[in-house]
Amino acid sequence: MASCLALSVVIPVYNGARSIGPLVEALDSLDVPGGLEIVLVYDGSPDDSLAVCRGLIAHTKAPVTVVEHARNYGEHNAILTGLRHARGSHVITMDDDLQNPPSEVVKLWRHARDTGRQVVYTYYERKEHAWWRNLGSRFTNWCADRLLDKPRGLYLSSFRCMTAFVAQQILRYEGPYPYVDGLILQVTQDIDRLAVLHLPRAEGRSSYTFRRLVRLWLNMFVNFSVMPLRLATLLGFAVSIIGLIVAVVIVAEALFGDPPPGWASIMAAFLLISGVQLLMLGMIGEYLGRVTLSVNQKPQATVKEVYRPEASEAGDAVHDLRRPATRP
Repeated sequence: MASCLALSVVIPVYNGARSIGPLVEALDSLDVPGGLEIVLVYDGSPDDSLAVCRGLIAHTKAPVTVVEHARNYGEHNAILTGLRHARGSHVITMDDDLQNPPSEVVKLWRHARDTGRQVVYTYYERKEHAWWRNLGSRFTNWCADRLLDKPRGLYLSSFRCMTAFVAQQILRYEGPYPYVDGLILQVTQDIDRLAVLHLPRAEGRSSYTFRRLVRLWLNMFVNFSVMPLRLATLLGFAVSIIGLIVAVVIVAEALFGDPPPGWASIMAAFLLISGVQLLMLGMIGEYLGRVTLSVNQKPQATVKEVYRPEASEAGDAVHDLRRPATRP
């Protein structure tokens, strides 16, 4: 990733046909000394986002690169694809829903440039998301505080700025289950945060369903920590201690008392121990399944086409440049 521009803005696009045009138009009007480029990653959405994105190439002063995924792979996979096509000394990632005002892009970039920090995350005084998504975000950050080497109080926002160095390092990950924030925290602790505005969603509704949030949480929980396996070990040890205590009580009752019929207690203990065993087996199976898919080289994403402006030597001709499908 050669750094020939000051800033690259990477935007995964999914069901963004109505919002991506105004967003790119606003980004195009920003004053970024050293140059700005926009990288749009079309992630297989069912609307006409791809046609809209391609139409922006010829009508935007800033260079726009459109990367087409062969199918939907998810936001974090799309971000890594976008980073592979970014050329800026700094890279900002943001959503396509206009909830992050484009005017905050320059503010974020200048803060990262002036402070010299490797990564700058944003946070919001007030989040304009549904209550259940805000609750899910708080739970994910709570888990990240305990599973990842994350500075306490740092909010892991998708609106973030990183240096080209950090982007290059996280691109070394080739597995099928990326979690961008986990990869960043593996590279650097030179992280700052910046308060920005968060607006209500302008069009449509969020593509983040409860299922997608759970899948994202699993990527963090399983891919970037062995804590679940340690918890399973501790849980098994605790249940074994409880079982030993119950066994001593049962033996004492048999020797010195008149024990009542024990069907209920036996079934309760059986169900408890069986449930714990199944939980631990499921956790181990999740790890083994992901290892198997990684060994079998399940693709992180498959790029079908890349569209970008190509200027002639005179600098006056602009048209779509198509490349054959590539595998990142």
